[in-house]
Formats: sequence, structure tokens, C-alpha cells
Amino acid sequence: MHLPPLRSIGVFYQLGRLNSVSKAAEYLGVTPSAISQQIRTLEEQLGTTLVRKVGREVRLTETGERYFEMIAENIEHIWEATRQITGARTTELLNIRATPSISTKWLLPRLPGFIAENSGLDIRLDGSNEPVDFTRDNVDIEIRHGEGRWTGMHVQPLAQEMFVPVCSPKLAAAGSLDLADLQAMRLIHSVKSQLQWSAWFSAQSLPVDGNWQKIYFDRSHMAVDAAVSGMGVALESLLMMQAELESGALVVPIANAPSFMLTTQWLVCPPHHLRRARVKRFINWIDREARLWLESCVEIQKKI
Repeated sequence: MHLPPLRSIGVFYQLGRLNSVSKAAEYLGVTPSAISQQIRTLEEQLGTTLVRKVGREVRLTETGERYFEMIAENIEHIWEATRQITGARTTELLNIRATPSISTKWLLPRLPGFIAENSGLDIRLDGSNEPVDFTRDNVDIEIRHGEGRWTGMHVQPLAQEMFVPVCSPKLAAAGSLDLADLQAMRLIHSVKSQLQWSAWFSAQSLPVDGNWQKIYFDRSHMAVDAAVSGMGVALESLLMMQAELESGALVVPIANAPSFMLTTQWLVCPPHHLRRARVKRFINWIDREARLWLESCVEIQKKI
């Protein structure tokens, strides 16, 4: 059989990557009808249906999904080779949304590594607590805070986290307090955290005292910074404060402190976004970084 025109294959790849005729047309600088014509040519050549309409949108058929997966990596290699030969710079953009806390405390310090591995990719990091509406927002993937229950989405845990009480060593030395001593101290509350002080005390069979001295923050990174400054004792995840514990800016004031293990941060996107090479590269990279982070936490956990 004759091979399909490479132009048609390239058009199909862009359509599958962007999941939109109009976006593929805009990206390639052609009309939507030209996109449709190239897809028809490819389907006739292959003798199968690759794309179907769902309302006003298009979706790849099962055969189309399989074909896309088989060609995607090779197309990416062709683009990269062309870029290197011509010295041209790609304009592909990866849009990430993440909460301000995970962005500031965990993602940003590691992002240079991803940039170094993906020099042909522009990155936009949107630090927001507002969940993405993927039907409206131009976002490829989100690191979302919550319980991981989002129907119809690809949901992947970032890492299991350890929650422990922490404070500045100026406020209390490491291991110097008993559990009951905490209730006499000012407790820093991260109001959107999935683990609150009341649940932590209840799990230790200690009374929940509504008359605690309190200070409230609606961002975990603010709660961590408040603890570093000596405002009180925070109950936070190692994911948000590894650097502060390693530097000694924060300590765990309870000897053999009880800890909670939770997963609160999730990689979230529509399943069809996984066809985007830039999304797959980001997921593979961040999964590797999360594993390295867990390994680096072992020594800290031994001291708690």
C-alpha cells in the first residue's frame, strides 16, 4: 500500500494533541476545512475512521487513539530534529495550575530541572486555589488539593505526605514538649488543610479545647512561614516544609510525635490531555521528582 501523505499525518497529530479542529487550524495556520480535508484523506488512505463528532467537538475513535499513540513520539522527534537543524525555537506552551502553597514550597524549587530537560517548551505556572474548568480554561494539567474524587478526570496522587506539629526552635526545642503541652500554646491553623488540630488531638485521645490560642491562615505556605517566625505551632505536611526542617528553621517540639499519613495533592486533567506529549513529559518528570522527594524524607522521618 502507498503511505499516507506526511502532511495528513501531521495534521492528524495536531488534531489529536489539541482535541479541536479550530485550535489545530489556528496552530497550523490553515482553515478548519483544510484540517477536515486532510483527516478525510488520511482516513481514506488507512481505510478506517479516526475521528468522530461529539456535539460541536471532535474525539478520536478507539482506532484513532491507538494510531495517535503509535505516531506521537516519532512526530515529536521529527519536530525536535527540525528545530535543532534550523535553530528555530518552538512555541509550544505547557499550562500548569497549582495551589500557591504547593507552587511555592515544592514545585518552584524543582522546576528548573524540568526546564533544563525540556528546553523547547515554554511554561506557564498559574498559582491559584480555584479548581480548573477544563472546558473553559486553557490549562493542560493541574496539581489540585483535595481528596482525589473528581469524576471523569484522570486523577493521580502526587505523593503520600506526613503531617506533624512544628514550630521555631526559639519557641520550643525539638522533643521538649509533651502532647498535652501543645494545648497551652498558640496553634496555627491552616483553614483549608485536610487535617485540622481538632482531628489530630482527638486521634491522640486528648480533649479538643475550643479555648486554644489561635491564628488562622488560608494558605499552607503562610502557616509554615508563620511557624518559622515564632507565631505558634503549625500542623503541616513535610511536602510544604522539608526545607525548613532540614535547615533547622522548624523543629518538631514533641518527642516521638504522632504523625498522620495523607495524600492531599493530585495531578488532575481530562483523560484526553494525556495524549499531549508535553503533559506526558510533565507527568513522568513530576512522578520521578515525587519518588526522589519521598526518598529524601527518610532521614527527616527517622528524627520525628
